[in-house]
Amino acid sequence: MHNEGTPRYDGPLELAKSLSALSQISASGTPWNREGLRADSEYRDLGLATVTNGRIGAKHIRALNPFTEPTGWHWHDMTAHYLYVLRGSVTFRFAGLDSDVTLSAGDGLSQPAGVPHNVMARSDDLEVIEINEPAVFGTWDLAEPPAPWK
Repeated sequence: MHNEGTPRYDGPLELAKSLSALSQISASGTPWNREGLRADSEYRDLGLATVTNGRIGAKHIRALNPFTEPTGWHWHDMTAHYLYVLRGSVTFRFAGLDSDVTLSAGDGLSQPAGVPHNVMARSDDLEVIEINEPAVFGTWDLAEPPAPWK
């Protein structure tokens, strides 16, 4: 696939005119925080939101406490949502699927953006990288499970 077709833009680009900023993060420079969706986890921003002007977000997420019950059915107003499991496992249910989806260390999942889902289980040692578009998004709970989980 090298040098095939027409590039999407005129290039190569000078660093000052790049389509995203050059940014390196370090583990010591990006502290963990509790400012995420789940109280039983902590989050570390990987810096993509800043360098893409909010187009893409990336977080390193790890479990803090045992998982005691499913999250409940909800959806996010994203246009893309990807999860990569570094450690442990996680099990989802998605609207429109009639079986659970379980991921283990080394597995990745392109979650169907905007589709209701429910996290049914996760290991106590779960660590994931989550990439989403856009970086900032909303989450809405459903009053009742969607098909086929009613």
